[in-house]
Amino acid sequence: MIVLGLTGSIGMGKSTAAGIFRRLGAAVFDADRCVHDLYEGPVADLLDSAFPGVKQQGRVDRNALAERILRDPKAMAQLESLIHPLVLEKRREFLSRMRDRGARLVVLDLPLLFETGSEKDVDAIAVVSASASIQAARVLARRGMSADKLAAILARQTPDAAKRRSCHFIVQSDCGLMSAERQIKSIMAALSPCE
Repeated sequence: MIVLGLTGSIGMGKSTAAGIFRRLGAAVFDADRCVHDLYEGPVADLLDSAFPGVKQQGRVDRNALAERILRDPKAMAQLESLIHPLVLEKRREFLSRMRDRGARLVVLDLPLLFETGSEKDVDAIAVVSASASIQAARVLARRGMSADKLAAILARQTPDAAKRRSCHFIVQSDCGLMSAERQIKSIMAALSPCE
């Protein structure tokens, strides 16, 4: 089984790329979805204990949590120490299930692949990238986003240029969906085990 790490900075189109991989038949582990699911369950109580007031109607209010931690490195480190091990456990369970099913290619959609040291856990890395202007336009169009919030997020992420230097494949996402799909098909063909 080949494990492809898929990553990219905020607004680069990584989620869209993951969806294309999934549609083309790859099994995809979505770390963001995993975190969302954790925030809906018993982790909400854990995070509300650590960051009082972030739990609303039984689940973690992501905006309230972001306001608490985004510019506070200690709070961010505390959140990561609580959440990252849980996501890693779910990722290992996913890989075990896929191995048992005989999957040939699995994609780990990990926004923080490099930041968490997970590059050592994959066979190859694909980085989704776009121009800085396209990235900013995409992110600033999101509800509740501001230039300051974007800058704070980017300050915590490995720069796009460094990701591009450290990967095996690049999906250039600012050329349209058809182009991205062609690039992804090429990656999947390159990673397909010989019959």
